[in-house]
Amino acid sequence: MGADRSYVAENEAELTRLRTLVDTLSDQELAAPMEAGWTVAAVLGHLAFWDYRIVTLVDRWGPDGKGTPPDAPGSDHQEAVDWINDSGKPIILALSPRVAAQVAVDAASEADRRVADLSDDLLATNERTGNFINPLRADHRREHLDDIGQNRSRR
Repeated sequence: MGADRSYVAENEAELTRLRTLVDTLSDQELAAPMEAGWTVAAVLGHLAFWDYRIVTLVDRWGPDGKGTPPDAPGSDHQEAVDWINDSGKPIILALSPRVAAQVAVDAASEADRRVADLSDDLLATNERTGNFINPLRADHRREHLDDIGQNRSRR
């Protein structure tokens, strides 16, 4: 029995949603402030960063799992995620809003392609060893696209 690949369709749906949003946001809307000093474009850049992280991990590990596996996250995984986000924020904010938005779409496309091509063996190994690669990219996108939608509706 093959691995559950329902994540592919979910990723595709959220990628379509991301593309539609990026295509309809004005430059002014992309520059709109969000919580914690972020902007709409910076949130999209944040999504790009985490999708490109998946691209890098899959490329290093290989879709068949014969490359270098990622290191296990420490016990304080959330703390690591927070400082990584905080350290990347100034760089992401320095991007022009339109560039950040396009990079988010490009990164999501690449990440989705990589995780769709993972072998069943690698998916099983990934799950067994701590899910270093989250093939369901849709959840993270959905969370932030919902935030952007709420922010947009308040304006």
